[in-house]
Amino acid sequence: MAGLFEPVKLGAIALSNSIVMAPMTRDRAGAGDVPTDVMVDYYRQRATAGLIITEGTQPSAAGKGYWRTPGIHTPQQTQGWAKVAEAVHAEGGKIVMQLMHVGRAAVAANKDMDADTIAPSAIQCPDKIPGPDGVPQDCVVPTALETNEIAGVVADYVHAARCAIEAGMDGVEFHCASGYLPMQFLSSNSNQRTDQYGGSAENRVRFVVETLAALSEAIGADRVGFRICPGVTLNGMADANPAQTYETLLKAVDGTGLAYLHLIDLPQEGLDALALVKANWTGPLILNNSRGVEDNIQRLENATADAVSFGRGFIANPDLVGALKRGEPLARPDRATIYTGQGDDARGYTDYV
Repeated sequence: MAGLFEPVKLGAIALSNSIVMAPMTRDRAGAGDVPTDVMVDYYRQRATAGLIITEGTQPSAAGKGYWRTPGIHTPQQTQGWAKVAEAVHAEGGKIVMQLMHVGRAAVAANKDMDADTIAPSAIQCPDKIPGPDGVPQDCVVPTALETNEIAGVVADYVHAARCAIEAGMDGVEFHCASGYLPMQFLSSNSNQRTDQYGGSAENRVRFVVETLAALSEAIGADRVGFRICPGVTLNGMADANPAQTYETLLKAVDGTGLAYLHLIDLPQEGLDALALVKANWTGPLILNNSRGVEDNIQRLENATADAVSFGRGFIANPDLVGALKRGEPLARPDRATIYTGQGDDARGYTDYV
């Protein structure tokens, strides 16, 4: 298992091992969407990972869709995240922030009263999302962005990235999966625009390409990663030709010096996402899949990926790296406490040993 424990460099970020903690929403932010002290402990406990990718963090009030998710657009939020980054670095770890704008995948009760819900087109997300009480609710019908408003959304991402660096983060990850705003631009069924951001694959990838370029200019391309999951149907995604869409995207951003691509590789009929990526992306690759530790080890040894990410494994095994190195059986998380809706609730969060 030597490949897992060898150092690797992703852009400007030097990892002590090739094990990455995947981003996982945990619903523990406090008032004002500020990270809480229990969040500081949570990330500190997992700092043996070569790299921690934070939970999805909204770059603006409009970007929020879930209850108690943290933000990175106010001074208070930035100060809260600074405590997290300091704690992780004190343990010798590295941490990047995932920037997550949910777009139309939002419940009104989870957002500030004056926060907009925006999307490429005014098409409601068909999936339900839990409200503050945990009961799934219908999503808000979004307002379609005017062409001249898109630059403002890109600017929100840039502001958030600068706040993340100010907080001491080692970089940012642009979340382009899970049916959120960037993927809503990418997917042909959620993007019915007739301007330069809609229609052809070249137009539908434009928002993602422009945002990655703006983030790179703001904090350095070698500190910017992005996450994709071609063909996933979560939150109502149904692209007519995902292979064409993502080939177009990858060709547009390959060679621009980005830190990494984070691929969620899910088995899908008629689409081999990993093969698609390998054919069109030459930069560092973090691979995330559900095939288990041994499969990930093999992929590292075969040089299929530069690093592998684990989600659920880190929930119940704070020192997942140590457990894997020692060959110990892994604990399983308590599903009932993954999302508690309480910002100071340590149950199933920091009480695993």
